[in-house]
Parts: sequence; C-alpha cells; structure tokens
Amino acid sequence: MELFSLGGRVAIVTGGNGGIGLGIAKGLAEAGAAVLLAGRDARKATKALASLGSEAGRCGFTAADVTQRSECQKLIASCVARYGRLDILVNNAGTSIRRPPEEYNEAEWHHVLDTNLTGAFLCSQAAYPEMKRSGGGKLINIGSMMSIFGAPYAAPYAASKGGIVQLTRVLATAWARDNIQVNAILPGWIDTELTRKARREVEGLHERVLARTPAGRWGVPEDLAGLAMFLASPASDFITGAAIPADGGYSIQA
Repeated sequence: MELFSLGGRVAIVTGGNGGIGLGIAKGLAEAGAAVLLAGRDARKATKALASLGSEAGRCGFTAADVTQRSECQKLIASCVARYGRLDILVNNAGTSIRRPPEEYNEAEWHHVLDTNLTGAFLCSQAAYPEMKRSGGGKLINIGSMMSIFGAPYAAPYAASKGGIVQLTRVLATAWARDNIQVNAILPGWIDTELTRKARREVEGLHERVLARTPAGRWGVPEDLAGLAMFLASPASDFITGAAIPADGGYSIQA
C-alpha cells in the first residue's frame, strides 16, 4: 500500500550496524527506503550490510561518533551528498554500564548520557535543517522499558532513556510546524549483544523477563521493524510526540 511505502525515501539509522538498529534498518529497506547505517565499528558494518540482502545495493555505512556535534553534522552531510536528501532519522545508538548507583564515576555517567541522550539531540539538531528544506520528515527515537521503570543497576541508562521520551515530546511540539513528526519506540527486552551481556551480569534476569512478558519470550530486533516502518511512513502523519512500547506486553503485566 502506498500509505506505508517508503519508496524514494532516505533514512539514517544510528547504531544501525547491529542489534535493534539493524533490525529496524532491514525493515525500512524492505519498505523501499535507502538506508545509511551509522556507527563506530566499520567491521560490524560490513557484515550488517551483507545481511540486508537484495536491498544492500541502495544502502551504505558512515562511521560516526554521535557524542560529537561535528560528526553528527558530517553524518547528515554525507547522507545528503550520497542520496540527495534525508527523510527519516532513527536515533538508536546506545550503550549501558551496569552497577549500583553509588559506584559510578563521573566519566561513566557522562559516557552513557552522552551516547544515549545527547547523541540523539545532536543528530536531531543536525538533521532538522535538511528535513525542513525538503518539506518534512520523520524522527524516531529509541527509548526503553527503562523510560518507564527503574532498575538498581541502570542509573545513567534509565536517566537517559527517560530523557529520550521528554526530548521526543519537546521536538514534536517544536517542529510540528515544519511537518516533522517525532515519536519514540520503547523496546522491551530484546535479544541483542547488549542484553546478552546484561543476562551475564544480572542474576535471574532471563527468568524474570520470561515470567513477566505475556508473549512468553524475549523479543528479537526484527520485532521493532514494523512499528518503525509505520512511524517512518505517511501512515503516521498525524501521530507525533508518542512513546509506544514494543515489549510483548511487559509494561502492562502486573
């Protein structure tokens, strides 16, 4: 259906060379978009691009550190130079350090906040002029269940993901006049490299997730693709400022 088609659209997915970002990138590419993956690990990107199959020909990779304003600006410029436009930005790049709150040092706190929250802001800020120039765009921020809940081992991560929801609302109100819709996806427990590390570090996490999730399983990155495709498409033109869980029912289970 044309309403859900991304043919002719151009997307950037930060942290798109693995995990949730790659799952979303695959969905956007399958819907017809050209997708530029952005990340710090070029070696992972080669494998990620190969996994896109027949869509890989119109996709690419640019190395970028989203904590640096200049690199965010270069990322947007690289996309426009390559594809001529930018229609969709998925702010997915993220990291976490797990320990009790009293044990974090200042550098660890800033590393998580700068990657997860400041990076999303800097990329959005850099993308805004290009989206405005082309008459509109779609901004999708990746939050977390930690946007809703707390956990004793995730102070900077939870703070950053709570901030993602508020940043989403602020940008949605600021840029609606420019026909830019800004929404957030709040993934539940998704099986990625990051959460596999969490299962090694947090005793009993796997069992607790299965017990609380009505769907009875961990999610996979591709479970986020459909929602991202919808939020990137004309079908969501009157939806902005929303924060939508994609969690197998985790957030509604008592």
